[in-house]
Amino acid sequence: MIKKILVSQPKPSSDKSPYYDIEKDLGVKMVFRPFFKVEGLSAKEFRQQKINLLDYTAVVFTSRHAVDNYFNLAKEMRITIPEDMKYFCVIETIALYIQKYVQYRKRKVFFGTTGKIDSLIPTMLKHKGEKFLVPQSSVHTDAVSSLLDANKLKHRECVMYRTVSNDLTEEEVKEFDYDMLVFFSPTGVKALKENIPDFTQGDVKIAAFGPATAKEVEAQGLKLDLQAPSKEYPSMTGALRAYLEK
Repeated sequence: MIKKILVSQPKPSSDKSPYYDIEKDLGVKMVFRPFFKVEGLSAKEFRQQKINLLDYTAVVFTSRHAVDNYFNLAKEMRITIPEDMKYFCVIETIALYIQKYVQYRKRKVFFGTTGKIDSLIPTMLKHKGEKFLVPQSSVHTDAVSSLLDANKLKHRECVMYRTVSNDLTEEEVKEFDYDMLVFFSPTGVKALKENIPDFTQGDVKIAAFGPATAKEVEAQGLKLDLQAPSKEYPSMTGALRAYLEK
């Protein structure tokens, strides 16, 4: 029986999260505990990349972390971002998140439909005169850079934040008694093994979001019981509910 589930993500900020609906409807307990945290670079560290934010007329955001750290760095370096700066976001939720920092105007905020950079390219090509800055994590692939190169868009990538392990306390390790673990990134899976080197899976079920996370579960010698997204269930909560109901 699955009664207690560890979700390796921060606690949802809204009471209306589908996770709480699953708890209520299916009588399970969800514990939210991220295995890693995102840390912004300091202005001093960022300056080593010799990038001037004002040399760029557009910014490409692939995550909320990128949004937070872009505006935080600008503030720390006392840079006023011009009113006419354009923002290109891989998905609408990130575009809406920008409102935390700037007034949302349709003519300067654009977004894709899939959460992947590919769906943003047609819009970027309509603005190919812009110079694009792409804030990224210290761990990233060249996928974005290659795609923008292939489309002859003027761009520069820069590192603005990094992922660091968010270690479990001795107490948490001692009381690690979950029936199911839900992972959202390869880093989270690795962190489990770093925190509990002698972890044995036994009857514990494991869910992974995204192909890279699923691959890491198997690379760590663990058995994968549930993978999302799928055609049927695009979200982890949808897949999780169906799995638990079964």
